[in-house]
Amino acid sequence: MIYVDADACPVKAEVEKVGTRHKVKMFVVSNGGIRPSPNPFVETVIVPDGPDIADIWIADRAGAGDIVITGDIPLAARCIENGAQVLKHNGEVFTQANIGNILATRDLMADVRAANPFHQGGGKAFGKADRSRFLNALETAIRKSK
Repeated sequence: MIYVDADACPVKAEVEKVGTRHKVKMFVVSNGGIRPSPNPFVETVIVPDGPDIADIWIADRAGAGDIVITGDIPLAARCIENGAQVLKHNGEVFTQANIGNILATRDLMADVRAANPFHQGGGKAFGKADRSRFLNALETAIRKSK
């Protein structure tokens, strides 16, 4: 199965296209504002509003053989611990080998931002190359899970 942390996910359509081609059941999880897909392989899951409710729903279900699409690092860590493959929307693969460093960097950057209220951070824009890397990573993950 594929679980999509759908809030602010720019690759929902790509997940649906690739997942359908492979006939994989997909759960698109959010706390609202997402148009349900008529695709029989896609189940839209609307969870109650609240901090991390969608993340908890996904983490409680994703396990070995499943794929999770998320940019949420703590969710990625929980899903990896449960045996799932985890991809970020830009094609970056979270693994048991790299998630510790990624979590530590996330925490360090949170401290840096907290110490400097004038910090003007922000990620780079999502582009065609990111979408292409994601499609390749998803294809690889699906084949690996089969």
